[in-house]
Amino acid sequence: MNRRILTIAGILIVGLVATAAGYAVVEHKNPVTELSQIFVPAPQQVFGKNNLLVLVEGLDYDYTEKDEEYSTNSRSDVIWAVNLDFAGKKIYELSIPRDMIATLPNGTQAKINQAQSDGGVKEAKSVISQWLGIPGFDRYAVLRIDATKEFVDAIGGVSVYVKSSNCLRYKTGCTGDTLDYDDTWGHLHIHLKEGLQHLDGERAVAYMRFRHDWCSDPCRIMRQQQVLHALVAKVKGDKVNTFLHIGDMLGVFRKYVQTDFSDPELLSIANYYQGMPDSSVVVAQVPYTDDINLPTYGDSLVPDTVARAHLVATMLTAPPAPVASPDAMALAAIAPGTLRVDVENGSGVSGAARHVATVLRQAGFTIGDVGDADRSDYGTTEIHEHSNVTFAGAKVRSALPQSLRRAVVVPEASATSSPAATATQTSDVTVIVGSDLSRKSAAEALPDHS
Repeated sequence: MNRRILTIAGILIVGLVATAAGYAVVEHKNPVTELSQIFVPAPQQVFGKNNLLVLVEGLDYDYTEKDEEYSTNSRSDVIWAVNLDFAGKKIYELSIPRDMIATLPNGTQAKINQAQSDGGVKEAKSVISQWLGIPGFDRYAVLRIDATKEFVDAIGGVSVYVKSSNCLRYKTGCTGDTLDYDDTWGHLHIHLKEGLQHLDGERAVAYMRFRHDWCSDPCRIMRQQQVLHALVAKVKGDKVNTFLHIGDMLGVFRKYVQTDFSDPELLSIANYYQGMPDSSVVVAQVPYTDDINLPTYGDSLVPDTVARAHLVATMLTAPPAPVASPDAMALAAIAPGTLRVDVENGSGVSGAARHVATVLRQAGFTIGDVGDADRSDYGTTEIHEHSNVTFAGAKVRSALPQSLRRAVVVPEASATSSPAATATQTSDVTVIVGSDLSRKSAAEALPDHS
């Protein structure tokens, strides 16, 4: 039992806590599961509080003249502020682009990932918590970049729908694009075409690291989330494969993850979140308003402080503040035709996206791209709002088929968060159709293909 539970805990961290914590390696009931539920204390008892704030960082590294890796004074390549909400049984993951401008303890301005390089995780926790305006972090997990690579290889690779920046942000120009980049010194070689591909650890990490296009860090974060969702889906769905590679996964965790979680704490968290649905994991990233040339640091991002405060209040407080619900008059004031909506099929049901797009078109919305999502195992429908129109997501939700009207609206960076946004027509809302689409609606969708 110990080895199995530690493996679940390892998956929770290796999957960067926020994404993987909701899934247990084995979901079906068995004596081990039943016993763990009886004897393992709940996180509220272990930590003495109803939520836990965790800083998750993924480190980059440099190379010596002999081409050997070293991580001394490494900067953080990935920064996530995670709220493990025990009371609501949810996980909130707020991504922070590494190029955001922050103030260091000596009063100078720098990229926020410099804090890890200057003072290790202690300084990173201090700088990032002050930047977010929260009291501090309760725990941390730091991963070397090889952690993800080795974990992906340990489970035999992952299937990911490779996307360019245009496809990630605007859902236009999504056919035939390639991701081509070579950085010999940085050991980054990526040559991928858009479309569903099976990636080994090296190629998966290269895809996660890629940022050499106009969208840069925000799209790099989206790619990270894509790969991690695919990784967790495989661990969750292919139980035989997971069972056969338990030892490999545990070895990766022990070798590549540094954390101040104790084994009993990890055991409690893994057991508590076992079987949690996709809809209980809320993901967003802090947007920016401008990018400037910061002396000695180069191209750096100016945070959208209003959006940041809103995201902190709705994701990192205890309990998270409820997202404001618009009244009927506020929704009525929004003309459907002013909103462009993209619809993606994440349900696994052929024609689901086209069916929902038809419903929204009949309601007066402007329909953009209709196609497949990055994966086909979304348990619940998601509504991603990237519009400057207040309550745009709620307006779209109100017109969805009845079974989807409880979908959560996830606010994201608006199109105006990038200077290049004006060059491409954007969507205001993206609907990812999940398996919660009613059987009747799904049956109506079957003749179609997307």
